[in-house]
Amino acid sequence: MGIVNIDEELHDQIRKASAVSCRSINAQAAFWIKIGMLCEMNPTQSFNEIVAGELRAAGVTAHPPRAAAV
Repeated sequence: MGIVNIDEELHDQIRKASAVSCRSINAQAAFWIKIGMLCEMNPTQSFNEIVAGELRAAGVTAHPPRAAAV
């Protein structure tokens, strides 16, 4: 593992985003780097398509919501 130098403004944005998404600052930066790479490698796919593909590859399956019991 190495050190990546980023400017203070970007670090502040990563810190804020990590709090919202319940990730560590390092995990948030890694997420943005990974998704950014995938977006560059798959320019015809949307962000949502890329994330959905990654979730499927990890074995995550979505189930339709159930109606609440009355």
